[in-house]
Amino acid sequence: MGKQSKGRRVADNEAYAVGRMLKVSPQKLGLLAGLISGRDVSSALAVLTFSRRRIAGEVKKVLESAIANAENNHQLDVDKLYICEASVGKNLVMKRFRARARGRGAMIRKPFAQIRIVLREQEEEA
Repeated sequence: MGKQSKGRRVADNEAYAVGRMLKVSPQKLGLLAGLISGRDVSSALAVLTFSRRRIAGEVKKVLESAIANAENNHQLDVDKLYICEASVGKNLVMKRFRARARGRGAMIRKPFAQIRIVLREQEEEA
């Protein structure tokens, strides 16, 4: 009498990984996601390795996790993988207050973001 198991959320030739609670604004993470979206995994890893952005290392870990998921859980060929989707979303926003003039306080927002990287195996071209 257990719950019905949910089916796969992506197609059979796809695998994904999600990185949550990344300490960066979603806007800045979106710039990095746009940079790697549509590339094959080897060139995306090279872009993230040599990127000067602070959060690039965390995005690289998520991409490596998606590659491992594709290889170990779904038996996909790593050499044929490319990034078909890199979507960014909001997460928690920490709110802090800073003292201002005349006894007032100003709210400081410290946003967190999340990224979802979906890899797809390229089909054979005839």
